[in-house]
Amino acid sequence: MYRVTIDRDACDGVFACLTRDPRFVEDSDGIATLDPDADPAPPDGSDDGAIERTAETVIGAFDDERVQDAEAAADACPFDAITVEDVEGSR
Repeated sequence: MYRVTIDRDACDGVFACLTRDPRFVEDSDGIATLDPDADPAPPDGSDDGAIERTAETVIGAFDDERVQDAEAAADACPFDAITVEDVEGSR
């Protein structure tokens, strides 16, 4: 399992993440958010995760094989607004 966190205060709406992982989308405030349903062709075995949204963060917990997509989105963010971390040593 892995956790993806978007720091909404750090996000500036450049959206480099959107081209790396289709679960990243623009929300109504012009900031990146997570929406697993936005993926037009999710790979077999992918899950919808558990998404928690607050005013400061969006946190998604996933248990699938798409961690590299999430890491690519985090690496593309020029503001370091996205972190991806292993949960409970599962990777």
